Amino acid sequence: MAFVLLNVEPGGEEEVLKSLRSIPEVKEAYRVYGVYDTVVKLEAPTSEKLKELITWKVRRLSKVRSTLTMLAVE
Repeated sequence: MAFVLLNVEPGGEEEVLKSLRSIPEVKEAYRVYGVYDTVVKLEAPTSEKLKELITWKVRRLSKVRSTLTMLAVE
């Protein structure tokens, strides 16, 4: 499991949230206030699959400027 914090281009928050929620491995996704715009909870069978998911599906979404990933240990 991983939690990913996203910075999104202004005005793109709803588009990114909708795209995230269409990814099967995304278990939860919310807009938040503060330094980051969106927080996402992802689940995958292995840490390698999580890394691939974050690299190729989450970070590649248009309007995502940057991410901070936290891999859960337990």
